[in-house]
Parts: sequence; C-alpha cells; structure tokens
Amino acid sequence: MADKTSNWKEKLVTPDKVLAAIEPGMSIFIGTGMAEPRTLVKHLMASTAGNLQDLEMIQLVSLGDTVSIDERYSKKYRLKTFFSGWVASSAITAGCVDLIPSRFSRISWLFQSGSIRIDAAFVQITPFHETGFASLGAGVDVARQAMEQASMVVGEINDKVPRTLGDTLVHVSDFDYLVESTEPPLYIPRWPVSDVHDRMAAHIASIVEDGSCISFSIGPLYEALGKRLARKRWLGVHTPFFTDALMDLVRAGAVSNRKKGFYRGKSLASYALGTPELMQWLDRNPLVEFQPLDVVANPGNIGLNDRFTAILPARKADLTGNIALHVGMGNMTAGPGAVQELFAGAAISRGGRTLFALPSRNLAGKSNFLISIEDYPNQFSNRESLDVVVTEYGAAFLTGRTVRERAQALIDIAHPDDRAELVKQAKEAKLLYQDQIYFPESGHLYPDKIATAHTFKGNLAVRFRAIKPSDEDGMRRLFYRFSDQAVYYRYFSPIKTMPHGKMQEYVNVDYRTAMSIVGVIDEAGAERIIAEGRYVRLKDRPYADLAFVVDEDDRGRGIASFLLDMLIRIAREQGGIEGFTADILADNKAMMKVLEKGPYPVQAVLSSGCYEITIPFTDEGEAAGH
Repeated sequence: MADKTSNWKEKLVTPDKVLAAIEPGMSIFIGTGMAEPRTLVKHLMASTAGNLQDLEMIQLVSLGDTVSIDERYSKKYRLKTFFSGWVASSAITAGCVDLIPSRFSRISWLFQSGSIRIDAAFVQITPFHETGFASLGAGVDVARQAMEQASMVVGEINDKVPRTLGDTLVHVSDFDYLVESTEPPLYIPRWPVSDVHDRMAAHIASIVEDGSCISFSIGPLYEALGKRLARKRWLGVHTPFFTDALMDLVRAGAVSNRKKGFYRGKSLASYALGTPELMQWLDRNPLVEFQPLDVVANPGNIGLNDRFTAILPARKADLTGNIALHVGMGNMTAGPGAVQELFAGAAISRGGRTLFALPSRNLAGKSNFLISIEDYPNQFSNRESLDVVVTEYGAAFLTGRTVRERAQALIDIAHPDDRAELVKQAKEAKLLYQDQIYFPESGHLYPDKIATAHTFKGNLAVRFRAIKPSDEDGMRRLFYRFSDQAVYYRYFSPIKTMPHGKMQEYVNVDYRTAMSIVGVIDEAGAERIIAEGRYVRLKDRPYADLAFVVDEDDRGRGIASFLLDMLIRIAREQGGIEGFTADILADNKAMMKVLEKGPYPVQAVLSSGCYEITIPFTDEGEAAGH
C-alpha cells in the first residue's frame, strides 16, 4: 500500500485519456451538485470522439450547468436522474431526460443489486493525504456504492473541495484514473429573503420546539429559517443537504445535536450545498458527519431522533390537505420519494412532525389554495400524515381534524382577498357548513402581530394568538371541558350545549369592535385551546367589556394574568378604549384576585350577588400597580 500511496501520480492522466477508455453504451455515474466532477464532464460535453455514443449518464439530481440536456447531445448520451426537481423537470416532461422513481434510501440497493448498471464512476475528491487517502468532500450520497460496482473509477482532484469527515475516505487504490480539476466546485449562492418567506419562517419557528431535530434544504424559506431559529436551543440536524443557513444556526449556538438519538453530537448530512464560505467552514469540521443516503434517508434512522420536524416547501395545496410539490429551479427536497421518507421518519419519531410551507399566492397573484390539485404534477397525496401547513398568514394544524375542519383551517391562512371565494367554493363542494359565516373584512383585520408565547409554571409552553374561524371546534371542546360552575361564572346561566350556530358567531370576530385571544398548547401534534380572553367595545362610552376563561386543569399557573396584561396592552395600543368593565359573580374569588393583581386599580360595586367591575386605564394606576 505504501508503494501505491507514493505513486498516486502514476494514475494521473488527462481528461481525454479517460474519455478514450469509454466504450459506446456505457453507464456513467456522475457526482451531484458540489460533488460534480466538472472538468471531466465539460471535456465529455466538448469531445467529438466517436466512441462517446449512446451513453447513459446517471446523476441523482441535475443541479448545475455542466451536464447539458440540450437536444444536440442526444446521440452522445441520455441523462437518467432520480429527482425531477431543479433543472431536470421540464426536460423530463419533454422526454429528453429519464426519471427513475425511487426512494433515496433505496438507490444504493439499486446499484448494489445490479438493477441499475454502473460501468464507470466519475467522482470529485480532495487532494490525497500522505497516507494515500482522499475525501469525497461535498457529496457522499451513493458515490461509494457506484465506485464499488463500476469497472472504471475516475477521481477528479479538486483542491477547493473541503475534506469532510464521516464515511468519506477513499484510497488511491480505489481509482483507475485520476485527473486534476481545472474548474471550481459548483457553488450555490445564498437566496435573498422576501418578506413573505420571512413571515412564513417566523410562524414555523414558533412551532419548532427546543430540542427538535430538523431537516433542511436550500432556498429562501430555509435562508429565513436560519435566522428565525437562531434563538432556539438544543436543536439537532439530520438532513440530506447541509447549507449555509445551517452553518449559521450552528455558529449561533442553536444546534448542539445533544438531544439526537442517531449520531448524537453530530449534524448528519449527505451533501453540502452552498458558498465558498461554507466549504471552508466544513473543511475538517468535526461537528458535521457525512454519511451515504442509505444511512441519512432511511426512515428508521430518522425516527431514532425525538421530535424530528420535516420542513418542506410546497407549490399548491387543496382544502383537504393534498399537496402539489414544486417543479423546476429551486426544488431540491420536495420530490415524492424524498418526502415520503421524511414523512415516514417523522411518523415513527417520538413527537415527530411534518410541515409544508407555501406562500398564500403565487408570483402571478393567484391563490395557492385550491379545491383540487388534480391538474398539477408532482403531487404528494399523503394528507393522512400531514401535520401542519404554513403560509405568511399563519399555521393550520391538521392532525386529527376532519375534512371540514381542515378546510376552514386552511382558508384561515390563505390570502385575505381569496378567502371569501374559497369559502364559497368549499360550500359548493360540501366541505363547509352551508350556513358557514364569513366576514370578508376579517382577513385584513386579523391582528397576527399580537402572537406571542410564554412558558408557565410546570414548564407549560403556551402560544397566544387572535382567535380564528377555524377555532370553532377547539372552543367547543374547551366549553365542554368546563364544570357547571365554570360555565355559570363565564356565561351567568347554566348553559348545557354550544352548537355550531352559536359557536361560529363567537369565533368570527370583528376586530374593529372586539378582540379575542386564545392560548393554545401542542398536544400529540395538534393544537388544544386551553384559554380565551376577549373584550368588546361598549357603544355608549369609551370602555370595553372584559371576559376570560382558563381550562380548569391549567388554572393557578398565571395564564389568566398573562391574558389580562395582553388585553390591556392591545386595548391601549388600538386607542379609543379608556378602560375595561366586567360583571363577576361575588363568589368568583379567583377572577377577582386576577383583576386585583393587574396593573390598574379595580373599582367594584356589589349588586344582587354580582360585582360590577370598572378598571380605568390611568398612568397613576399603572405606576401604583407596579
């Protein structure tokens, strides 16, 4: 081996000599993305040698500009790929490129079993170490399996490739030929982040819990997430693609990988996709472990990580939860095969969750929410496993919800100008109640900026936001959890039922005259409403009537006081409200205690067993209260 190591330069040849060894009809494996051996491929493109005919070029994902799919090369070779995204989708549709449908984790087996023949493998590597080993660098994927099956293995040595750690080492004896690269790796610049993607990322970040394990890709959504997740703690990374945004998260201290069950302490990936800065950071970096796709994409391995959160971009969604994935440029992760594996992994992960994100409208200003997506390609119809859909207008939690509840939740996060038409279409399709109320102005009035989160006694994490029409069933369930006494305290009568007609009036709020805030917690991947507070402006004076309730199992944690402070702050910011009024039964001592602990003095008049409460907002009262 020492002799082979010292004589690695004996295998160094020109690209033309490599191409001369190619025979017509061969199947050639080409590395993907930043692992693409660009010098070899460019010479193959430019060569007019007669032996380069009827070749099969096999590449997992067609990312760059090197492997051309131009018709003029059709006699020389035909590209086969496992992924319809990025540059290959239109060519596949036109019949110029062949798509091999497969789950990513099975591609290695397809090579090893001979189901897909590999005659030659062109891979990019780092310069050799004195021990005779090089690194596969920015792309491990299935390169090793392709090299094992190929009768001719060619390594393109590129000194700009990072020496990554993991299952990346290859020995000089593994190669028949070596060439020196004259091309830089295929760098991928960082995406600019639009306001829409930033707002989507903010909603996703509010859902991702500390200690979650995440999967990432490239694109504006992930760029925005890299910033929005920076304040999280104990995150883990298990992803096919390691990017600049993930580098930022690691640098920010949000990623520790200490809560992972698979490759604890390491961010796990198969590819690196990004800028020269990322490549330099990855060089000999022990924090990132590169493993083949049959390891990274295996759902069983994914599921070993608790709270695995698959975050995926979508193109369209119908009102039942079916998804149309992206096609063409910008689509890296959202292929049905890859998505299926992430979904399966999340399903067996303890506390796992699957999430699709999409803007409410496309670039043409048309709604991305439809009654049906049957006319769109690249569909992923696994609505039974889909947990959350996010737009810039919020998150729709779908786990355990009926088709009707899903439709209402998805309409609530559509573009406000599209919601009235979606309600109309949903009624016609029998997806919503025929008497479903919808206020056309409500979408634009919805105060999404008041959303916040707080952790209470007992480590109870609660998210607070304005109520939505889709909260009808959640509020009904809260009502039926109340005791008779709690119902009487809230409604001043022994109400026994809360039917659809009454509750839908309650959750459809005109935010010009009222404010309603719900407190929600995550329970088995779904939202559960545990508290609600609201005020309604009085018509005859500049005050608002106040009421709030907290689930009896969650009282004594400070939730009611938090709601009161929120409602006071919002009322003062909106203007025109000088204080609150409330009617409280004399024996409702818990509510009186909450009000008395508030920032303003409470004026109470007892009449017929009920306190008539007035809470004026005064600067003197606020100072005294604090």
